[in-house]
Amino acid sequence: MSADVVIVGMGYVGLPLAQEAARQGLSVIGFDIKQDVVDGLNAGRSHIDDLAESDIQRMLEAGFRASTDESVLAEAPAVVVCVPTPLARDGAPDLGAVTGAVSTIARNLRPGMLVVLESTTWPGTTEEIVRPVLEEGGLTVGSDISLAFSPERIDPGNRTYGVRNTPKVVGGVTPACTERATAFYQRFIDTVVPAKGSREAETAKLLENTYRHINIALVNEMARFCHELGIDLWNVIDLAATKPFGFQAFYPGPGVGGHCIPIDPNYLSYTVRTRLGYPFRFVELAQEVNSSMPAYVARRAQDILNEDAKALRGSRVLLLGVTYKRNIADQRESPAVPLAEYLQEWGAEVSFHDPAVATWNLPDGPLERVPDLAEAVAGADLVILVQNHDAYDVEALAESARSFFDTRGVTTSSQTHRL
Repeated sequence: MSADVVIVGMGYVGLPLAQEAARQGLSVIGFDIKQDVVDGLNAGRSHIDDLAESDIQRMLEAGFRASTDESVLAEAPAVVVCVPTPLARDGAPDLGAVTGAVSTIARNLRPGMLVVLESTTWPGTTEEIVRPVLEEGGLTVGSDISLAFSPERIDPGNRTYGVRNTPKVVGGVTPACTERATAFYQRFIDTVVPAKGSREAETAKLLENTYRHINIALVNEMARFCHELGIDLWNVIDLAATKPFGFQAFYPGPGVGGHCIPIDPNYLSYTVRTRLGYPFRFVELAQEVNSSMPAYVARRAQDILNEDAKALRGSRVLLLGVTYKRNIADQRESPAVPLAEYLQEWGAEVSFHDPAVATWNLPDGPLERVPDLAEAVAGADLVILVQNHDAYDVEALAESARSFFDTRGVTTSSQTHRL
């Protein structure tokens, strides 16, 4: 079973990439080590938010197939690696999935093959980690095979920008590798942007998310002192955003989540510390600020209840929206988890509602979604809007709540508490 490309890793990055490639006429095989994922895809089932089962069905009709058989790699002229790169306990990137995938590719490597790494990692990974493994069998990058890095830019839930119309940065280990990878992506992506090399492409992805990380930390810190000074930060941001140049609006919240912003900047910080011996202070301070927001929200909740002559201990607190981003089911690194932990540790009776989550897996055990949202809101001592899903009529919910804490700045009533 041959294909134009084998995409390794059928998750939030690999599956949308496979969809777009298949949609543009490429023959695509999705390789994954999880048999249940492969079986589900071949049966037309989707396991990520951005693709419905109808999307998977159309992919299958276009010739897409998923497989756990690594021999499919040997038949493809191009292989793209889209596997997770989480943080290890010491803050270093965990490249276990990358090295495992590359070793599998190396066993099936043949002359003329293009290998592209899309998994976010620290600068130098493509040249220093991936290249030696691929060359162990005697084939040389740049002459026998091509190797490049192209950072994924998947934004789950974004209905405006997807794989095809988001510019694709591509950096090869050699100029010839860049040309080969560029030509490959141009077959199904509108705009491909060649980088000087793989290190520049790797660092570009880290800069993108570090920029967001730092600016979110800025407004999160401003939220604290603006509250103390009696200043409406949400109005401040709206006012600043009227300037047609020199300002981009960022908004505070209960913390940051997802697979990029809480994780990726640490790769850059780790590289600077381990290779150069000094800290990347902006990133480390931003991490400190953003990671402290769930505790800050919990303290604000305690203060709000105190204003109502209630203690947090024993109070019923309902959390609305526990995913890391609105209108998706993805819970990776969601700040709702540490927020719930703080509230429970301080004695609150925590319940939750989320239209996309039926069972919420917390460190202390699973929590089931409240069966009746209206009843739960009316019965809670405090309702906290953690994620503003479109399914919520927030103004109506705030109106029916005894006390409502809006961490997303979307309510207009003077009776609600805002971050």
